[in-house]
Amino acid sequence: MSTASSTTLDTVANDRAQPDAAKAARRAVLRRRGAVWAARVGFAVVVLGGWELAARANLIDAFFYGQPSGIWKSLINLFRNGTEFGSIYANIWVTMQEALIGFAIGAVAGVIVGVALGQSRFLADVLGPYIKIVNAIPRIVLGSIFIVAFGIGTLPKILLAAVLVFFVVFFNAFQGVREVDRNILANAKVLGASRLQVTRHVIVPSALTWIIASLHSAFGFAIVGALVGEVLGAQQGLGLIIKNAQNQFDPNTVFAAMFLISALVLVAEWLIGKLEHWLLSWRPAAPSEASNAI
Repeated sequence: MSTASSTTLDTVANDRAQPDAAKAARRAVLRRRGAVWAARVGFAVVVLGGWELAARANLIDAFFYGQPSGIWKSLINLFRNGTEFGSIYANIWVTMQEALIGFAIGAVAGVIVGVALGQSRFLADVLGPYIKIVNAIPRIVLGSIFIVAFGIGTLPKILLAAVLVFFVVFFNAFQGVREVDRNILANAKVLGASRLQVTRHVIVPSALTWIIASLHSAFGFAIVGALVGEVLGAQQGLGLIIKNAQNQFDPNTVFAAMFLISALVLVAEWLIGKLEHWLLSWRPAAPSEASNAI
């Protein structure tokens, strides 16, 4: 057989092998995805089923710890009959509004201050101790101060959520700026880039991974800030529902409200993941991200 014929046959074989390899890779991804979801569902069944059985067998006191069937009934009651403070939808919206506005304010402020102090050692040395002092103040104390100063409306909850988010984002943005490759900064300055251009095109994109990573946990802190503020004093909100259920020794409603909060945080986490994928689309996927995507 001639060399040309052998080369042609090898090319045809490679062309056929590529679709087969792609199909095998897709099947492997689907198998892994199915295994992950099966394990997730199995874990939930074991935990919730064990909890329910332990409550029914009086191994734990359902009066104090609740039970999944009672939590489910409380969820249905919340959506059907509402609460003493209005419909459950209105209360969810109040908490989400406080958390979202606080999250936006805290995230933007954290990025701006983190990037500014990360580039200026003088500003970092001057303001650093004050930032640490404010960060050391217990959040429950800040919430009480905000309630006294601004009443029991939405503003104190927004401020408390913003404070919690600010520090999470600030420290990550600050460290991300400090980790930027100094050679890249020097090259940009040699090429005549202005300070604003360096910040926009070099520093912020380089620190973006740190910033986005902080947003995943920051929204959870925004929810915590809103809930703490509502527990301290509010007219509506999931935190007020939890406080009222606690005062009435109703653990099932407490857990039902916690379930709603968890669902909201998971949705927000999914949206932040989509934002991360969009903002960091220029970055090559790490091997773990490519093989473990679910």
